Amino acid sequence: MLLKDKVVIITGVGPGMGRKMALIGAAEGAKVALAARSKDFVEQVTAEVKAAGGEAIGLPTDVDNMDQCQALADATLKEWGRIDGLINSAYMHGDFASFDESSIEAWQSVMSVTCFGALRMVKAVLPAMKSRHEGSIVNVSSMSSVQPYAGGAGYATAKAALEGATRQLAKELGAHNIRVNSTRMGRMDGVPWHNARSYMAQSSGQTEDEIDAPFRKLIALGQLPPDDDCAKSVLFFVSDYSRVISGTSIDINGGEYMAG
Repeated sequence: MLLKDKVVIITGVGPGMGRKMALIGAAEGAKVALAARSKDFVEQVTAEVKAAGGEAIGLPTDVDNMDQCQALADATLKEWGRIDGLINSAYMHGDFASFDESSIEAWQSVMSVTCFGALRMVKAVLPAMKSRHEGSIVNVSSMSSVQPYAGGAGYATAKAALEGATRQLAKELGAHNIRVNSTRMGRMDGVPWHNARSYMAQSSGQTEDEIDAPFRKLIALGQLPPDDDCAKSVLFFVSDYSRVISGTSIDINGGEYMAG
């Protein structure tokens, strides 16, 4: 098992890759502490993990609140006595608006969740990791940090800031044998995309395959990466197979920059 006996916190557990990270991580032997703003959803995924034979706890958590971040870390330590990994997957997209249409306050809100939410979680888990002189932190980023799209200005900026924070933390925390990396996610084939694709197909009169086709052409592997495979790529960074990797941002997008 890739993650046997690891204790891993995963924030931002949603119906796509977050849920897959929880299920696959537990199947690979990790004890997982799950966080999402929705109490019902995080309890649902926690129950799924347990039904599959895994160990899990789940707490409704808003990473915009330091007290809630600390409560998640404390609950994890109370349950298992250690924290080996932290996957910062929580984010806020904000309105689809250009810079001149949006407010600075709107950008600040997105930044507070997407970038500073991750930093709050690092603050919360850091004493536990430092005490064991070991740990792995993964900040889930987005290809929009290097390939922005119209209307996603605040989100792209927040993800780019998160990647900068990743490098800074890797520099500072390396002395404590804590590695910090970011995974730059591309388009993913999973529940969120399926819902969006269904809506676009109904609105345009196209088939779902026709909606997918132009996106597949942009990807060297010729398919939208399945979210379970993307989840495995993220989980690699909390495994011992990545013990000498720190301070990097890796593209997980099926080779989207290599085609088109």
